[in-house]
Amino acid sequence: MSSTPTNKSSKKKKATFNTLQVSQVRPLTDDSVEVSFAVPEDLRDDYDYVPGQYVALRATIDGKEVRRSYSICDSPGGGVIRVGIKRDFGGVFSTWANTALQVGDEIDVMNPQGAFTSQVHVTGLNNPQQISDEIEQITSPHLVAVAAGSGITPIMAIAQSVLQQSSDATFELIYGNKGGDSVMFAEEIGDLKDKYPTRFSVHHILSRQQRPNPMFSGRIDEEKLNDLLDHVVQTEDVSEWFLCGPYELVQLVRRELEEREVADKAIRYELFSTGKPTDGPRPDAGASVKEAPEGNNITVKFTLDGSSDSVQSPESAKETVLNAALRQRSDVPFACAGGVCGTCRAKVLEGEYEMEENFALEKDEVEQGYVLTCQTRPTGNSITVDYDA
Repeated sequence: MSSTPTNKSSKKKKATFNTLQVSQVRPLTDDSVEVSFAVPEDLRDDYDYVPGQYVALRATIDGKEVRRSYSICDSPGGGVIRVGIKRDFGGVFSTWANTALQVGDEIDVMNPQGAFTSQVHVTGLNNPQQISDEIEQITSPHLVAVAAGSGITPIMAIAQSVLQQSSDATFELIYGNKGGDSVMFAEEIGDLKDKYPTRFSVHHILSRQQRPNPMFSGRIDEEKLNDLLDHVVQTEDVSEWFLCGPYELVQLVRRELEEREVADKAIRYELFSTGKPTDGPRPDAGASVKEAPEGNNITVKFTLDGSSDSVQSPESAKETVLNAALRQRSDVPFACAGGVCGTCRAKVLEGEYEMEENFALEKDEVEQGYVLTCQTRPTGNSITVDYDA
């Protein structure tokens, strides 16, 4: 899960897991559910959130620890965290959540993270109480979201909150699915249309179902996107764009908006994957690597929660900073391990390195030395990173 950050002055909350109980499992479609977690009173400050953020879930499935990140799908209300989980083909966690997860089960849930949040009404992460104060400073904001499949999940939280908090805000949604029966949150989308008939509109694009208007049938390719932007959404009137879905769709929309000279700061985007197959195991516990007895090792030093540690990484293993750190400490923060969520973010204090993928950090963060440790490999004799920075 990757997102573009909002405000660099806000202090990011430390990524921490707590065990929460499942309070509801609600079917959304044949292959998706909404899972609700009850948040105890003493943890509510840790689990406040801004619409658009996500949580990482950690569970033991068939004897193996599995972590996955899912966006929060409801506006902040206190006492509950709701996420939408769509079953992916071959997905271990998503299949388990859709077929075996029950009310009363307990799962480790990371406190809310991420920056797929609106600049229109938010200046700080994890401060939802600021929404009503700040949104009034914006004159008639018009927000547009382009989503596909489970990409609707964070959009629901953002749309509900913006429309509720600002009486003059408008929200427009372009939502792609295979057919009407695969539309997640169909009832909630309908409720928004009924509640805000003049301020919320949705354009369903169904790839495998014919609709009266051919513009709303078929896959969202470059031609169809241009038709939508030319005849449905006027780009010059949009205050902010939210893009969430498959890698190819998000990149397509980003390129087209860039060609139409939409400012980068007005475009928020989030990915659930890079669209590339992984070339190795996810470091759910730190892949097994042994120090080279001949001494051809790279020293990986890291600071976490004020404590500094060091681990030797054999040069031949070419392992990431995250994997090396996990072999020393199991509490090193990470979620997706694919360069898209940003949970494993740290600042390089010393050493040379290469970062393979980056779909979570902005240019200025990279220039300041921040990296995604799941994608970063040292190229010198040592590297020092700070997770607390």
